[in-house]
Amino acid sequence: MKIVITGGAGFIGSHLTDRLLSEGHHVCVLDNLVTGNYENIEHQKGHPKFEFIHHNVSNHIHLPGEIDWVIHFASPASPIDYLQLSIETLKVNSLGTHNTLGVARAKNAKYFLASTSEVYGDPLVHPQPETYWGNVNPIGPRGVYDESKRFAEALTMAYHHKHGLDSRIVRIFNCYGPRLRFNDGRVVSNFIGQALTNKPLTIYGDGNQTRSFQYVDDLVDGIRRLMDCDHHEPMNIGNPHEFTVGELAKLVIEMTGSKSEIVYKSLPVDDPKRRLPDIGKAKSLLSWSPKVDLKSGLEKTIAWYKQQLAGTTLNSVG
Repeated sequence: MKIVITGGAGFIGSHLTDRLLSEGHHVCVLDNLVTGNYENIEHQKGHPKFEFIHHNVSNHIHLPGEIDWVIHFASPASPIDYLQLSIETLKVNSLGTHNTLGVARAKNAKYFLASTSEVYGDPLVHPQPETYWGNVNPIGPRGVYDESKRFAEALTMAYHHKHGLDSRIVRIFNCYGPRLRFNDGRVVSNFIGQALTNKPLTIYGDGNQTRSFQYVDDLVDGIRRLMDCDHHEPMNIGNPHEFTVGELAKLVIEMTGSKSEIVYKSLPVDDPKRRLPDIGKAKSLLSWSPKVDLKSGLEKTIAWYKQQLAGTTLNSVG
């Protein structure tokens, strides 16, 4: 198949690019590298079925030839990024979604939208099923991400109902793994980066807020299965095991052998206190559930971060 992936140089997009190329598909990555990193896909340079186009998908998109899938992953996804890039985040999830839907419709291609558990906001229902409408503050600081993703879902469903577009929507819960940037504002990358450099691990709030952490390979497998499933409404892909942020901090310190202490700071505005997916739909329709437990996933992620730190040190010395 000929597959276009926006945001394909990002953390999750690059892993999906690898998976699809390994299956023999032609992959064209569109990315303006604002939060993505070309190093994530540089190893595919020269691959006969790989193409990279530096482009902001919030602007008009022109792609010649036939296309089988348009997969829209372009968007800042970490709190630091979407708070600094508030307008860009709103644009890529509104104009960018509209532009990519237009490409899919013009090419008679299937469409795949990467949405997020953030559409549930600070949930009042636990765990969160796809039928839950969420508890989102539309004008709070996180609204630029939460509401733009909710709009992207609405626009995708409108194209499905109005134009018969063959679409999929995945709601991604906290994901971690290699290529997740140091200190990007997500808790796993923050903790590992701080632990490996023996800096204090920063917990916002009292540490009792919960998250569910899924390793990137599990997420990519769920995405791939959803592509092959004739299901058009949103689907949760996440790990149904709940951990407190405090438990994660202690585990990271233990696994890295760090001398870091834990410090506490104020909880950010509208930060969700509990986050856990109901994955019943993914289990029944995709026969999917995560396989990588938190400790195994952290081992692989920590090893990658150590490699990156060693390379940075060597480069700075050189």
